[in-house]
Order: sequence, then C-alpha cells, then structure tokens
Amino acid sequence: MGDSTLWVAALTAATAVLASWVTSRGTARAARIQAEAAASTVQADRLRAARRAAYVDVIEQAQRMGDLYWKVTDAHNIGDADERLATLKDLRVRLRGEYAVLRQRVWVADLEGPPEVATAADRLRLSTGDNYRALCAMIAGEADAEERFHACYRPFWESVTHFVGVARGALHETRR
Repeated sequence: MGDSTLWVAALTAATAVLASWVTSRGTARAARIQAEAAASTVQADRLRAARRAAYVDVIEQAQRMGDLYWKVTDAHNIGDADERLATLKDLRVRLRGEYAVLRQRVWVADLEGPPEVATAADRLRLSTGDNYRALCAMIAGEADAEERFHACYRPFWESVTHFVGVARGALHETRR
C-alpha cells in the first residue's frame, strides 16, 4: 500500500507541476495579447489625434483666408479710391502670409494621410489662386475684377466643405 501511495503522490505532484506550467503559459500568452491590443489602441488613438489636429489646422486656416476674402469685398465698397487701393494692397499682403501658413498646414495634412485627405487639402490650397489673381486684378483696376473675385468665393468654400467631409470620413475610419 505504501508503494501505491508514493506513486499517487508522485503522479499528483507531476500533474500539479504540469497544470501550473500550462496555466502560466496561458496567462503569459493572454497578458501578451492584452498588451498588444492595448498598444494597438494607443497607436490608433495617437494617429487619430494627430490627423484631427492637422485637419483642424487646415480648416482654421481656410477660415482665416475666408475672413480676409470678406474684407476684400468690404474694401471694394470704400468710396475713396486711394484708401480702397491701399486697403486692397494691405489685404493682398495679408493673404500672401495666410497662404504660406495654409500651404504648410496642407503639407502636414498630406503627411498625416490618408491620400484622399491630402488630395482634398491640396484642392483647397489650389482654390485660393483664383481669388488671389482676381484681387490683383482689382488692384490693377481691371473692370471685371470684382465680379471675378465674387465668382471665386463659392468654389473656395466648396473646396473647404469637401475637405471637411473627406477629413471627417478619414477620422471615422481610424476609429475602427
């Protein structure tokens, strides 16, 4: 009877050691999977935050430019020709500076991706060119320049709206 007790004790001990080893491997694997999932979530959140910041910067800059476009329209209504010309020239300088900021922010949006957002941001950037050329024509005194400027305003805002929609879609994709 003593011999079978020894065998039972040895078998029980071996089973306990094996069960402990299997459990520790399973626990380690589960911990590794959980850590990888957490890291993936953190990475996705960081990507989304970086993209969101880049997209918001583009939108804010487009808004600044749009505000200056309104000021161009207001300036064209100034009665004194010299004052109007000086105001339009000042606005042209300010728009150049705002365009430089927009260009930089579009590049950041391009780096953050995805490609469809980069394309929409570049389309927005390019839409400012007609406004600028029309403003220069207003300064030069061309007869139809004011109408050309007004005609450029809607395509500019359409490109802003398009960018917002594409950026929103990209941000919702990073949640998945």
